[in-house]
Amino acid sequence: MTPGKGAYLRQITTSLSTQMRSVDVGRELVGSSPPSVFIGSHAYPKVYAGPVIAAFHGDTKILDSPESWIPAGISQDEIIRYRLSLVRGKQRVAADDIYNPFVEKLQEIALSSLSVESDVTFETPPTGMMFSEESSPHGPSARMEQFEIEKGRWDPDLERAYHDTDLGASGAVIDLHRQGVPFSSIQKAFSAGTMGTGRKRKLVPTRWSITACDTIIGDHLLSRVRQHSPIDCYRVHEFDSLNNHYAVLLMPTVWQYEWIEAFLHVLGREEMIFADHEGHRKKHGYSPVGGCYYSCRMAVLDALEKEGKQAGAIILREARRGYIPLGVFNVRENVRHAMASPPKEFDGISGALHYLTAGFSLPPARFYGESTLLSGPGKGYQANLSAFCS
Repeated sequence: MTPGKGAYLRQITTSLSTQMRSVDVGRELVGSSPPSVFIGSHAYPKVYAGPVIAAFHGDTKILDSPESWIPAGISQDEIIRYRLSLVRGKQRVAADDIYNPFVEKLQEIALSSLSVESDVTFETPPTGMMFSEESSPHGPSARMEQFEIEKGRWDPDLERAYHDTDLGASGAVIDLHRQGVPFSSIQKAFSAGTMGTGRKRKLVPTRWSITACDTIIGDHLLSRVRQHSPIDCYRVHEFDSLNNHYAVLLMPTVWQYEWIEAFLHVLGREEMIFADHEGHRKKHGYSPVGGCYYSCRMAVLDALEKEGKQAGAIILREARRGYIPLGVFNVRENVRHAMASPPKEFDGISGALHYLTAGFSLPPARFYGESTLLSGPGKGYQANLSAFCS
């Protein structure tokens, strides 16, 4: 992410540590993993890896199933309560040490379709909490002295990918998405090194694995979407949740994509705007706005491929007072819901832009002034945009 956005989000997450309280646990923890694992990125390829466990028994799957939160109408406060009840154990391990008995336990958790009973002894009582724009929050963490689990029941699709050592990791991710396996399950299994050919398998830090899976799926979908004909009008899809408003503007063009996000009065009176885009060709290099760029891109392409259509896409996001970083699932799932909602249709770009005005608190000229696709040469939008923003 750009220093501006990264520093801004750190201000938000730093302020949370003084406002919120995570679960209190001692050195001994016997509980249930949703199932969930977390792989850190610091000092890679030596990483801190470990299970994420609830301090109670039974079915804890809802605590790490982000695809289910928005459809169920679960509030932001409830999501945070879910996540801060999860305790992260960690142990230092080499990313390529896949056949380590400790890593095999993590893989057992990541491949499970049900919650996994776990027993951990920590070196010291876990402390702290983690909030991130990339991955979902979790509660306290500490290094582990001992770690035992009960064997779980593996998801059959994930199990097939695990046993197929001739299939590359990208191919496995694409196949699992095609089979309807939830993104969060694919990402956790990918992160735990359960996919790929032979000894090329390795642990992938959680943050990296989220963007990797979004990118792998998105690139595959784009190769298919490019074969479809463009939509025949301008369309606007909208959705609101978790202190965010999203609007997806689809244009009757070949694929081009732009993500523009505004953080409006989250900390005070600030109005922060960040944007990035790509043309018809694939973007090279990591986006300066972070993982949300890839999560949104994948969600839009997924919907277009299911419809059998191609379009240019400009996505506007407004994060408002009360917004808390919950991970890029927030973007992916909200944009999915926006794309599933009935669109408003327009014959021209002006009508679509005028319609978008009502949904945002930020003056539209601030959004569109950041846009490259609306004002770029050869797009034919500049005159309409100038008239609209004047």
